[in-house]
Amino acid sequence: MTVAIIDYGSGNLRSAAQAFERAAGEAGGGTIVRVTADPDVVRHADRVVLPGVGAFADCKQGLDALDGMTDALEEAVIRNGRPFLGICVGMQLMAERGREYGTTPGLGWIPGEVVPMAPADPSVKVPHMGWNALDFREPRHPVLAGLAPGAHAYFVHGYHLVCHDQDHVKATVDHGGPVTAVVGRDNLMGTQFHPEKSQAVGLSVIARFLAWTP
Repeated sequence: MTVAIIDYGSGNLRSAAQAFERAAGEAGGGTIVRVTADPDVVRHADRVVLPGVGAFADCKQGLDALDGMTDALEEAVIRNGRPFLGICVGMQLMAERGREYGTTPGLGWIPGEVVPMAPADPSVKVPHMGWNALDFREPRHPVLAGLAPGAHAYFVHGYHLVCHDQDHVKATVDHGGPVTAVVGRDNLMGTQFHPEKSQAVGLSVIARFLAWTP
């Protein structure tokens, strides 16, 4: 099995690659983790991961700058149904649009938009940075099935994805009100938190994503 982690200039991908390699190694088998900017690698991968750090518009611009990459994503993920994981801004890019520094079209896979966080309690700080407890929606998504109630994950973000269809929200966190933490539909899922920085919780999510057969 080949896992393609897309490198489009969104930050240091070493920690993400190491986390996937560790989870794959603990599971056994011949999983190959490739950090790549090559659309052909993505097109033929068994699983696709889109990380992201920074502003929505910058990340989308970086993705669009890789000739053929968005087409390869559509082919692999939407037409061929390969399991897909978006991480942080990579999850946000699944939305229809982002409203950070203007309006930027997203991939359009999850109906909704990415907007500034606006906690109801003004004493709650933005960006949302640090550990927070996950509140799971039932029935539990298979990739989240191994996590204990209230499991903590690591977040760094000032914008959040507001889903038009609440069935796509698989987990939230409380940060001055509910904030989308995990989204999913069909073969797609995304985490606002960073699995590669979330220790045992993150490794469980990665391991179950690698074993997931949607």
